[in-house]
Amino acid sequence: MKQDLKFFAVAMAAFVLGMGLNNFAMSGVPANYKVAVVDVQKVISQSSQVAALKKDQQAKMNNLINFVDTARKNIAKEKDPKKRRALEEKYNKEFDTKKAAIEKEYITKLKAIDTNISNIVNDKAKAGNYNLVLAKGVVLFGGTDITAEISKAVK
Repeated sequence: MKQDLKFFAVAMAAFVLGMGLNNFAMSGVPANYKVAVVDVQKVISQSSQVAALKKDQQAKMNNLINFVDTARKNIAKEKDPKKRRALEEKYNKEFDTKKAAIEKEYITKLKAIDTNISNIVNDKAKAGNYNLVLAKGVVLFGGTDITAEISKAVK
């Protein structure tokens, strides 16, 4: 019985302490504090910039696959082992160079799209007088959904 009483007292103390900390933390939030949420995945999936980047990347990957196929055929035709190794090295270097260039360009374009979307979100947040914008996936409840506005502006 004493243990139940101790447990109850500790639980009540923790509850009171938690409520006090919650009230303290919430006391600094102004009444007119506005929060917006954005479904980032939806914005990205509806973006024509992202679609164009994907299409361009797929075309470049297809060209790279064609390059590999051609290289394999040329290497298979070569009968001399030394020339064959030299061809393999040549094609490997060329492949690595092309792949690195494609990746670098992709990353550059992706960063530009990310910066563009971030700037649009920032501009819309300022225009709507929002104090905080969060990704919709991390918000369980609340906030004004501005995904449609962002998607329109991103296109």
